[in-house]
Amino acid sequence: MHEEALLRDLLRKVEEVARTNRVAQVTRIHLWVGALSHFSEAALRERWSLATRETALKGSSLEVEMSTDPNDPQAGGVILRSVDVTALGTP
Repeated sequence: MHEEALLRDLLRKVEEVARTNRVAQVTRIHLWVGALSHFSEAALRERWSLATRETALKGSSLEVEMSTDPNDPQAGGVILRSVDVTALGTP
């Protein structure tokens, strides 16, 4: 359940960035994943693909930076580092 909550929160954040900036399409998301987040990179990519398939984030690529430091203050979380977009009016 913890993983699903983190993923839903992440999706909301990325969608909010897209809405706020009125972008045409989100093309790439860069994440930092804490060592205690319970996500493996493969599982995160699979879940991302399924979670975004019927959203404005469909087709966005996922760049994942996995931490190995269980003592990091953010070790249990997933941090959105950046969102790359295609601006409205850009071919």
